[in-house]
Amino acid sequence: MKKISIALITIFMLIGCSKPLPESKLSYVGEWESKEMYLLILADGTVSYERLQNGGSTKINAPLQEFDGDDFIVGIAFLTTIFDVTKAPYQENGQWFMVVDGIKLSKAPEVF
Repeated sequence: MKKISIALITIFMLIGCSKPLPESKLSYVGEWESKEMYLLILADGTVSYERLQNGGSTKINAPLQEFDGDDFIVGIAFLTTIFDVTKAPYQENGQWFMVVDGIKLSKAPEVF
């Protein structure tokens, strides 16, 4: 019973913590990927991240807390991760790209 209570509290914390992206940052919304990184950013502030590195993987599913310039902070309370955006979303030959943590990501086409 204690595990169920903790799980429910965690779910409510996650739901209540995300903030919608500001209009000036809506270009970040979408599925971004490379061979070693996957990043999904939703307009409601939900972020899903996976990175393969050094024979292991890192996964984060958490709310976006805030932007600091082009960088963004994801997490809950003191458990946060800063994503270092060295090149904000930009277009090149009709394709969207962004450089995060030194990795050039391409944006997947939107499917309606």
